[in-house]
Amino acid sequence: MRLFMLPFLLGTLILVIIPAFATLILAFTEYKAIGIPVFNGFNNFRKLIDSSYVRLSVYNTLFFLVLAVPTRVIGALFLAMLLQRKGRLFGFFRAAVYLPTVIPEVAYALIWLWILNPLYGPINLLLMAMGLPAPPWLADPNLARVSIALVLSFQIGEGFVILFAGLQQIPRSLYEAARVDGANAWQSFWQITLPLLMPWLLLLTFRDILVSLQNSFTPSFVMTYGGPY
Repeated sequence: MRLFMLPFLLGTLILVIIPAFATLILAFTEYKAIGIPVFNGFNNFRKLIDSSYVRLSVYNTLFFLVLAVPTRVIGALFLAMLLQRKGRLFGFFRAAVYLPTVIPEVAYALIWLWILNPLYGPINLLLMAMGLPAPPWLADPNLARVSIALVLSFQIGEGFVILFAGLQQIPRSLYEAARVDGANAWQSFWQITLPLLMPWLLLLTFRDILVSLQNSFTPSFVMTYGGPY
């Protein structure tokens, strides 16, 4: 067993631990990739604090977390409960929910770049056909933040699978007993589903926070080229 774990441990050491330790050391130096690193204390961190771009980046990242993470978790829970019935049609819809997860980030960002195009995007074409104004989704800073956060919210496939698996672990007998006692669907959700699913929801929420911190760059860069600010 230890022999089988050796490649994983070596990979973790070489690709994760050593680079993380080297990054921590270089953070306290002035290093331009050519020459010897020179220790400069906390100067790099002072520059980060004084940089308006860093503050804006932190604000945008927190904005994505606050909007995208709850939307993904609630959306995954809703779809998992809606599609937990058996049948070929439900199996098709479950596969459709998971499908965006396997699409590369650049690909789905380009798809949404076309959808949100202010001139020929289907959303604005529909709005103009209805006589409504067609907003510049990715040109206005506030609209761009909301648009990217909503785009990130569509990546709920993995969360859907996690919560769907959690729902399958809840005994059906509990719901049958609740119906006998006169509980409606809403009461069963609050008294049975939500408490028993809470460990899965906490796991998904923490996992989603980490994923959001990692995966928000590519859609933002592809769709807005680093702006607007």
